[in-house]
Amino acid sequence: MVGDAAPVSTAAGPIPRRLFTFSGGFLTQTRLRRILHLAGHQICLGRPGPNDGVVVWGQSPTSWRGQAMAKRLQLPLIHIEDAFLRSLRPGRMGDAPLGVLIDPIGVHYDAANPSLLERILNSDDLQNTNLHLRATDGIARLRHLDLSKYNLHDPNLAAPEPGYVLVIDQTRNDASLRASGAASATFHAMLARAKADHPDAPIVLKSHPETSLGLRPGHFSPHDAGGKVTLLTAALSPHRLLDGAIAIYTVSSQLGFEAILAGHKPCVFGTPFYAGWGLSHDEHPIPRRTKTRTAAQLFAAAMIMAPTWYDPCRDRLCQFEDVLDQLEAKTRSHREDHKGFVAYGMRAWKRRHLQAFYGGQTPLRFAGTPLKAARQAEKTGRGLLIWAGKEPPHLATSARITRVEDGFLRSRGLGANLIPPLSLITDDLGIYYDPTRPSRLELLIAAPLPPGGADRAERLIKVLIKGGATKYNSGARTLPDLPKGYRILVPGQVEDDASILKGAAAIRSNLALLQATRSANPTAVLIYKPHPDVEAGLRPGGIPEAQLSRLADVILHDSDPAACIAICDDVWTITSTLGFEALLRGKPVTCLGVPFYAGWGLTVDKNPVPERRLALAAAANLHGPITLIRLAHAALITYPRYFDPVTRRPCPPEVALDRLINGPDPKLGLTHRSLAKLQGHLAGFAHLWR
Repeated sequence: MVGDAAPVSTAAGPIPRRLFTFSGGFLTQTRLRRILHLAGHQICLGRPGPNDGVVVWGQSPTSWRGQAMAKRLQLPLIHIEDAFLRSLRPGRMGDAPLGVLIDPIGVHYDAANPSLLERILNSDDLQNTNLHLRATDGIARLRHLDLSKYNLHDPNLAAPEPGYVLVIDQTRNDASLRASGAASATFHAMLARAKADHPDAPIVLKSHPETSLGLRPGHFSPHDAGGKVTLLTAALSPHRLLDGAIAIYTVSSQLGFEAILAGHKPCVFGTPFYAGWGLSHDEHPIPRRTKTRTAAQLFAAAMIMAPTWYDPCRDRLCQFEDVLDQLEAKTRSHREDHKGFVAYGMRAWKRRHLQAFYGGQTPLRFAGTPLKAARQAEKTGRGLLIWAGKEPPHLATSARITRVEDGFLRSRGLGANLIPPLSLITDDLGIYYDPTRPSRLELLIAAPLPPGGADRAERLIKVLIKGGATKYNSGARTLPDLPKGYRILVPGQVEDDASILKGAAAIRSNLALLQATRSANPTAVLIYKPHPDVEAGLRPGGIPEAQLSRLADVILHDSDPAACIAICDDVWTITSTLGFEALLRGKPVTCLGVPFYAGWGLTVDKNPVPERRLALAAAANLHGPITLIRLAHAALITYPRYFDPVTRRPCPPEVALDRLINGPDPKLGLTHRSLAKLQGHLAGFAHLWR
C-alpha cells in the first residue's frame, strides 16, 4: 500500500515482497521496518534472489552499495525517503517518521530521473473531486494547525514586519542539493538575485531548523547579514514567516512547497519535486514535467497519494488525515508543556498519570502547598498546574495558571475507583463547570469551526454513538422492560460536585431535581439513574427509598448511560455530563443548573444563564448558529487532551474513543478497591468540613 495511490509497479512488475538492504539504518530503525512490513515488505540481509528487490535510503552516502548490487543482478531498486510531514523533531534528534515514500522509480528530489511523485503529477489521476476536497481541507488544516515537516517552532514568536523578501537556507551536503547540482555558490547567487530583484526591500535569510539546533551547518552565516539583510535563526512558524513575505527564493527546500500552498510563486534555483508544474519561477526547467498543476493537485500528489502513512497508536497504515490528527496531538503537547509545570492539588494516585500527560517534555514538579507551588513556578519560569477546585481564592502569583480536570471521554470505569483518565482538560481562564467566570471552553464553543472541523466532529459523534461511548463507559447495557409513555431520564449527581456548587441556584440536590421534574411533568414516566459514585457509596447524593419510589417510576441501578438515553424521550438534569451525551444523541435536554452546554440555544434552561455566556452566544450567532457540531468539536476535540494508555503517547480523540469502545475493562484488585473506598470516605468528610 502506497498512500492513496494505485499499486505501483517496477519495470519488472509489482514491488517485490523481499527487499535486501546493504545499509545498517534499515536494521536499526524500528519504525521504518514496521512501516515497510505493514506495506507488505520484508527487510533481508544477504544476496538477493531473482524475485527480490534492493532497498536504499534515497541517495544517502551508503546507497551506492545497494545501487551497485541492483545493477549487477538486474533487480528492482526501491528508494525510501521521509514523507513531507515527518515528526515533532528532526530525525537526528531521535524522532521516528510518521510516513515514508516507497519509490520504485527514483527519488523525488532528483529530477535527473523520473520518480513516483513525478509520475503521479504527470498522470490524469488528480482530477477526482473528492481528492480535490481532501487536498484543500488538508492545506487549510496544515496552515491552521501550524504544522510542517518538523515542528519545534514556536507559533507565538513574532514574525518580522511584513514586506520582506524571504531567502531560504538549507543544510550543507543535503542530498537534494547534490541532486540539483547546487553548491555554496548557488546560495550566494540566489541572495544576489534577491537583492537585485528587490533593491528596496528588507531581506530575511531563514536558517534551516537543523542548523538552528546545531545539528548541521548551513550556507548563510552572520557574515551574510548587514544593512537590509538579517539572518533569522529563531524557531519561528514557517507559515507565519511565509505570510509576511513579498517574494520567496529557494534552491530545493520544502519551505518552497509550503510557499506554494500559501499562495506564493517562489523563485527556485534547484530541481525539487514542486518545480516544473507552473507554480514556481524555475531557473532550471525540467522538460519531462509537462502538466500545469494547481497547488491543491500538488498537495494531493505529495501528501495524499504518494506517501505511505503510519498510525503509531494503532500500529497500522493510515491516511494523511489520520497522521495530521496524530501530529496535532503530539505537537500540542510539546507546545503547551515544554516549559514545564509545578503541580499542586493532585492526589497521590493521580501523579503518575499526570506526569505522563504533562511531563513528557519536562518532568512535573509537585508541591505540597499552593504558596510553595507558586514560588517554585516563579523561580523556575514554569507554569502552575492546579487541579480544578483546589485553587485557593486570590492566589497571588506571576506564574501562568492552568487548571486541570477530567475530560468528557474519560475511561472505562470510574475515577472514584482510581481508574486513570484517557482525557484531561486544561483551562487557563477558568474551568468548564464554573459558569460564574469565563472558561476557555466558552470561547472555543463561540469560535468558528476550524478547517475540516465540522466533518471531523460529525465522524467522531457517529463513532461515539455507534460504540455506545460515554464519559465512564460502565454499567449494564441490558435494561428491564419499562412502562409505556413519555419517558424522562433523570440522572442523579454527586451532590457536593463542583458543577452543582458553582452552577446551580434553587435545585442543588437529587431529591429536589426529582421533585421539580415530577412537578413539571406529572404524567410522564420518570426514570431515575443514580450516579455510579453514589451507588458505590463513594460520594454523597443518595435519596431515601420511600421518597425515591414515590417520585420515580423506574430506578435504573448500575446501568449504562448510553442505553438509558436510548430508551428515553427527554432528559432533565442539574448539570450532569449525561445531558451533553443526550444532546449528542439527539435528545431534548432541560437544565435546572448551568452546565457548560447550557445557554447556547441547544437546551431548555430553567436556571438563569450568565449574561457573559448569552452575549458570547449572540455574537457567535451573527456568523451562524451554535450547532451541536460546534459544541461537540469544542468539548471533544479542541478543549481536552488525550493520552493513549497502550503506546504511552499523546493521541487524538479518535484513538482515545477507539480505546474506550474496544479496549479491555480495567482489573480492580482488593487493594485498589479499598483505596477507592477510603478516598470516598475522605471526600465525604471534606464535604462536611467545607
